[in-house]
Amino acid sequence: MNIAKVDLNLLVYLDVLLREGSVTKAANQLSITQPAMSNGLKRLRDLFNDPLLVRTSEGMTPTKRALELQPIVRDVLAKLETTIQPETEFIPSTSQRTFRIMASDYAESTLLIEVIRQLGKIAPNITLDVITPSDVTFHDVEHGKVDMAINRFDELPLSFHQKVIWYDAFSCVLKSNNPMVSHFDLSSYLSAQHIWVSKTGFGVGVGVDPNEVQKLGWVDAELTKLGKKRDIRVFTRHYHVALQLAKAQNLIATLPSKAANLYRNDPDVVILEPPFDIPPIGLKMAWSALLHHDAGHIWFRRLISEVANQLS
Repeated sequence: MNIAKVDLNLLVYLDVLLREGSVTKAANQLSITQPAMSNGLKRLRDLFNDPLLVRTSEGMTPTKRALELQPIVRDVLAKLETTIQPETEFIPSTSQRTFRIMASDYAESTLLIEVIRQLGKIAPNITLDVITPSDVTFHDVEHGKVDMAINRFDELPLSFHQKVIWYDAFSCVLKSNNPMVSHFDLSSYLSAQHIWVSKTGFGVGVGVDPNEVQKLGWVDAELTKLGKKRDIRVFTRHYHVALQLAKAQNLIATLPSKAANLYRNDPDVVILEPPFDIPPIGLKMAWSALLHHDAGHIWFRRLISEVANQLS
């Protein structure tokens, strides 16, 4: 095939069609008519000798060939957009840019508080829009609608750039007058009642089934290896709620140490090492290839890394 005879706009059509899964939505996204989009799909089918999108009971479904093409086309377009985008100098002290950050409660409390403090000194006109994981999808980040995702991720799409911000151990937070403070071991830990706290990844959260131990995360996975199970009374997605409950009730909150240390100067709580081994967890930041070479984004990533190093 002679590449010179190929209309490269068709790759843009294909990218949007596969993302939207609808000729009508793709046409609206590209601000063209539906007949023009339908004609583009016909030309794409001829070009790749494959139907690409077929109608099923679930709507327009991509073929195996289309799924193979999708990351390749996205990467090609991302590189092309980066190449033709004019380079502009980023000046933090005068910038009025808004950075949209998807962050867990853990990342917001331990990392972003300090990032915001630094911004106030060196880039006072920059705005941070912090979004919860439930409000964001992988597509939002991949398409650059969200500048950065900061959380603990089980896995990420290969198209994302990512960096580990830090690794964090675990600590147990108890009310200072909790009777078991003086004899805190595995036996007393298991005899107590607990608070579970976590929010990992993207998308809308779902309710937790206490009996599905394999889905409860790091702490309960390690207890399962020991043939043990803790008595969880409260499930929450907010670290400050877990800390407040541990402070007010005879409940134990087992959570990443940087979150626990937010209360290290509170006389009403005691922070102890867990009475069993829990591997450290990694906090990561992830971003789209579309933003990787953006001058402001590079500066902001560097700032986050510097703040993380100061806090480690």
